[in-house]
Amino acid sequence: MPQTQIASHRGGAFLWPENSLLAFRQALALPAEQLELDVHLSADGVPMVHHDALLDRTTDHHGRLHALDRAALRQVRVKGTGGESLPSLEQVVALLRATDRVLRLEIKPDAEGRPYPGVVPACLPVLDAALLRPRTVLMSFQPQTVAEAADAGGFAGLVLLIEARPWRGMGAAGAIALARRCGATEIGLPIGELDGVAMREFREAGLGVGAWAANDRETICAGFALGLDVIATDDPVLALRLREEVAEATG
Repeated sequence: MPQTQIASHRGGAFLWPENSLLAFRQALALPAEQLELDVHLSADGVPMVHHDALLDRTTDHHGRLHALDRAALRQVRVKGTGGESLPSLEQVVALLRATDRVLRLEIKPDAEGRPYPGVVPACLPVLDAALLRPRTVLMSFQPQTVAEAADAGGFAGLVLLIEARPWRGMGAAGAIALARRCGATEIGLPIGELDGVAMREFREAGLGVGAWAANDRETICAGFALGLDVIATDDPVLALRLREEVAEATG
């Protein structure tokens, strides 16, 4: 069975300020195979790296990220970084370019949960300028966004993310059907929602499987035991250590 890859979720949100250049530099110094981050669009259509549609939680500013243009967002400081500004996708790609890591890029919706018009086309030239599209796994909870990326082509993978409540309503059969309609190559679920039965159904459908919220010994080891393709973890240091322990125990 191939080794489960580790993605530093938001750069390693338990260890460093999430989705910050500080976090990304630290995460890229680890042997985790993937770097996960989130993108919103600025008012002038620039892909910016931030988890929430609002700036309030993790920066010194308030209100919607999408209300500010790139010039204004340069003045936004990420809490806990000693004054670093909110990063653009271009800045993070510049860090990744010199590595062999996979970019795990989640396209976020706006504050009302709607896809940003033109968000995928806005990301493509940034990725392509660094020759990074073939090393990028694009993810979204919005099937429309996944389908748009599938039409663009050239990505390492396309992930349909599904929250727990809709997953419980649709089950594996519904998730597989939706993935096929939007062109996804992988399903992403919260780690606690996955079991051996779902894994078998996804594998039989030819889909990759990843999970997020694998953040402690129990959930990380559960991901390894299930044979996931990738786990996104806020503590990549712990995940790397546990993976090594599992490898040593199994010979």
